[in-house]
Formats: sequence, structure tokens, C-alpha cells
Amino acid sequence: MSMMDLDDATVDPVYQYNEGIQPSTSTSEQGQEPIVKYETAAESSSPTAPDTISQRPNYREMNVKIHIRKPGKDTWQYVGRGIVTQEISGHSSRVVVRSTSTGKILTVFGEMSDVQAEKRGNFVVLGCVENGAVVSWSLNAVNNSETLKLLASIELACYHCKQAVTDPNLHGKVRRKIERVIKDDRRRRHKRRRDDDELVYAFGQQRLV
Repeated sequence: MSMMDLDDATVDPVYQYNEGIQPSTSTSEQGQEPIVKYETAAESSSPTAPDTISQRPNYREMNVKIHIRKPGKDTWQYVGRGIVTQEISGHSSRVVVRSTSTGKILTVFGEMSDVQAEKRGNFVVLGCVENGAVVSWSLNAVNNSETLKLLASIELACYHCKQAVTDPNLHGKVRRKIERVIKDDRRRRHKRRRDDDELVYAFGQQRLV
């Protein structure tokens, strides 16, 4: 084997020519001999690190059973099965309740809604103040976890965040007014129920001649 063949055979394979290797040159500290740096195609074409912050979904759906209690009524009326959708837009959101069978929107809860929500078992009961009257909605979720998610979604959507920032005093007054109207409505319903029970009891005590 000749000396040239020996030299060719002992060349470090890292520095052999490869179409996938892109050289780059720089000057040494003495400024005389160029320094050649090799970069593999995989390194040169490697993508930037992906963004770890994933995009939030703009909606969330939950299946519920819906009841409504209209103003002046003491009993609940079954509406049917429905789908509750939390629609997120920027920093605000709203909760839309639709009928499963027809797809019709039954009600919408948002920042402009005067609502008080509370959890009762697997039910989320909402008292909505509309024109001085109270309309109550009952949303029955499938389990306790879904109930908590539903309650959190409604409270987030109905929180008057702009009013709380611009005028905290007015925000507090509005919240107290909503609570007072709902409490008065509950007191009247309980009174009507007691009056009805007393009336039924009185008729039961009478003896027919």
C-alpha cells in the first residue's frame, strides 16, 4: 500500500466530506489560519424548542339535566337534558345552556348577568335576578367533579371583573343587592309554603256535618 493510500485510509471519518455536513469558518486568535467547524445537517436543520404553553380550548361542554322555577312559582319544572358550554373569548367567558334535543339556547350566563350560584349535592342552583324577579335554574351534573367544574365555570363567567376593578364600592353594592333580592324571594316562597300547609291542615281538622 502506498503512503497516499495509507493517509487516505487513516483520515478521521468525522472530517470526511459529506453532503449533509455544512462547514463554517472562523479566524484563529493569531489571525493566520482559518478554523473550520463542521455542523451536521441534523444540527443545522433542528427546529427551535417548541412552546411549552399549549393553547387553551375555547370551549368546554358538560351534560346536565335542567329544571327551572319561574317567578312566583314554588315548584320546579323539568325542562330536559341539556349541554352546558363554556365559551372563552380572550379574558372573558360565558356559559351557554342548550337543549340536547333541539340545540336551542335556553339561557346564557355572562358578566352582565346578576346571578348567585350555589352547589347542592350534584346540583348547581342559580338564582338569576331579572327585572326585580328571580328566575331559578337547577343544573344536575353527572358527578361531583363535574358539578364543581360547572360551578367554577359559572362563577368565572358571571364575575363582574371590570366593575370590580373600576368601582369596587359599586361592585359590592350590586352583589349585596342580588343577595338581598334572592333572599327575599326565598323568604316569600317559604311563607307561601307554610301558609299552604296550614290551610291543608285546617281543612283536615274540620268535620263535615
